[in-house]
Amino acid sequence: MSQPQALRVLLTGANGQLGWELQRSRASHIELHAHDADTLDITDAQAVLDAVQALKPDWIINAAAYTAVDKAESETTLAYAVNRDGARHLAETARVVNARMVQVSTDFIFDGEHGHPYRPDDTPSPLSVYGASKLAGEITVQETLGERALILRTAWVYSAHGHNFVKTMLRLMREREQLGIVADQIGSPTWASSLAQAIWHATTINLHGTHHWTDAGVASWYDFAQAIHDEARNLGMLTRDCTLRPIATTDYPTPARRPGFSLLDKTSAWQALGTTNPVHWRAQLRAMLNELKQTS
Repeated sequence: MSQPQALRVLLTGANGQLGWELQRSRASHIELHAHDADTLDITDAQAVLDAVQALKPDWIINAAAYTAVDKAESETTLAYAVNRDGARHLAETARVVNARMVQVSTDFIFDGEHGHPYRPDDTPSPLSVYGASKLAGEITVQETLGERALILRTAWVYSAHGHNFVKTMLRLMREREQLGIVADQIGSPTWASSLAQAIWHATTINLHGTHHWTDAGVASWYDFAQAIHDEARNLGMLTRDCTLRPIATTDYPTPARRPGFSLLDKTSAWQALGTTNPVHWRAQLRAMLNELKQTS
C-alpha cells in the first residue's frame, strides 16, 4: 500500500482540547506547525498573513475559538473578533497560498426547534452570540475559499485535556452528594480524540463542503452526567455515589440561550470518511475516563 502524501499543516488553537488531540494523533506523513494564541493571534490579520506565507501549508486547521458561551453575551466584540474575523484572516491567507482549510464549528448555529437531527444543509438560526459568531465564521470561510473549505460542525466536546463537562462533573460529584442536571437539552457528546481522527482523515481525502461530526448516539446532559457517574464509579474514580436530579432548562437560567434539540445528522461525513461502524458516545466516554485515570 502506498504511503499517504506528505502534508504541511498549520494548526491554531493548539492548547485547546481539539488542538491537543490533533497534535498527539498526527500521522508521520503530516508536518504539523501548531500555534496557540501566544504564538499566533488570529485576530491580527498581518500576523496571520506572515505566518501562513512563511509556511505555505497545504492545510490550515482552525481549532481556535472563543467558546465562553455565556460570557460571549457581554463580550460580543471579542467573540466576533476570534470566531468571525480570525476565521476570515485565516481563509484569506489560505487563498493567497492556495491552501485548504478546516473550520471547526458548532451545533449552536441551530435553534433546536427541529424534531429531527440537523442536516448540514438545514437553515441555521443561532440563539446566542456564540452561535451567531461561529456561523459568521463559517460563512466567511466558505465564501472566501469555496471548494477548498471544509466546515465541520461538532457538539459537546470533551477530552482528558483542558476544561469540559466531564471533568467538571467529576469534580462536583466528589464535592457534593446531589446535583441537578439539565434534562431537556438533547445532543451527542463527542470525544475530541474522535473528532481529531475524523479531521485527519478528511485532510487525506481533501474533503470539502459542510459536514457534521459527533460520536454516535443521543443524550441529554442528564443522561451524559449519569453515564459519567456510573462509568467513573466502575473505574474507582469516584469513591461514593452522587445523586443526580433531572431539571429543566428554566430551572438553571443562563445568560445565553441554548438549543433544546441540537442532534446533528452525521450521514454525509460518515459516508465520505467510510465510517461504517460509528462508535457510541458511551464507549468513547469510557475510553476517555480510562485514559484520564491512567494520567491523573
